[in-house]
Amino acid sequence: VQLVESGGGLVQAGGSLRLSCAASGFTEDYYGLGWFRQAPEKEREGVSCITRSDRSTYYADSVKGRFTISIDNAKDTLYLQMNSLKPEDTAVYYCATDLGGSCSNFGSWGQGTQVTVSS
Repeated sequence: VQLVESGGGLVQAGGSLRLSCAASGFTEDYYGLGWFRQAPEKEREGVSCITRSDRSTYYADSVKGRFTISIDNAKDTLYLQMNSLKPEDTAVYYCATDLGGSCSNFGSWGQGTQVTVSS
């Protein structure tokens, strides 16, 4: 599977960004797609996931109400709309396959896109 993220950048606190992930070449079985983030000296955090079956969504408490995950099947593209960004959202964001539905067991992921939120 190939996952290519884009849309990261530098934004001031309170601003917005939309991440995109172009997906192709699926060969593994997966429960859904999602985003996780990795900040320096912090554990990887599953941010948001969406299931293949019924498009149900999961959000980490830290982003609930601010981030929205969506998928465009026609374009095979996953999105993450991030609003009201905070400095603590600064991290590398990865698009990934969610293997088990818990938004924590990820199979394949892309190269990541850096999101930096300045205070």
